[in-house]
Amino acid sequence: MPERPTTTAARAARADLVADAALALLAERGMRGLTHRAVDEAAGLPQGSTSNVARTRQALLELAVRRLADREERVLALQELPDPRKDADAVLDALALTAHRALTHNRELTLARYELALEATRRPELRAHFDAAGARFRAQLTALVTALGSPSPDRHALTLIAWADGLLFSCVAGSYHAEIPPVPDIRADLREIIAGMLGTRSAE
Repeated sequence: MPERPTTTAARAARADLVADAALALLAERGMRGLTHRAVDEAAGLPQGSTSNVARTRQALLELAVRRLADREERVLALQELPDPRKDADAVLDALALTAHRALTHNRELTLARYELALEATRRPELRAHFDAAGARFRAQLTALVTALGSPSPDRHALTLIAWADGLLFSCVAGSYHAEIPPVPDIRADLREIIAGMLGTRSAE
């Protein structure tokens, strides 16, 4: 018999709970602190619950990567940005606010992403999942810079990603970890970078 929708929904909710607990542990304790038992405790679940969702460590890491991608995609919401061809300033406002939230309200997700990214360099099977998740964001950003008028959207998407990753790492785990730039400063940086890409003059 087909599985009842309520059972499917319950299993999906349990998987999300486990994945969220795993991400929180990665941010708090790092990769060494991520165990099935620790996830059970962090999620408030009976012992063995995490193993029922993700039996191996690899499966748990893949679950965390998928959940991270889903949560970050909702945070970024690039598909919901104003049309860049009609209101580029509104796009800058939204991108700057999103970057600031990644440094503040969503700092935990940012830390977890770096933990998973480093682990993916040692696990080819995890690398494939991590890259597939990142491709969703890259495609959306490439479409965005294309709409802004970029003559080299692939290259400019990489430039923006590199700038964003540098900012996030520096202010979350690097030498600027105690200094969070305000939204207007992030917006000014974005405006200057994008103006340089498009060959236009940045606003004063």
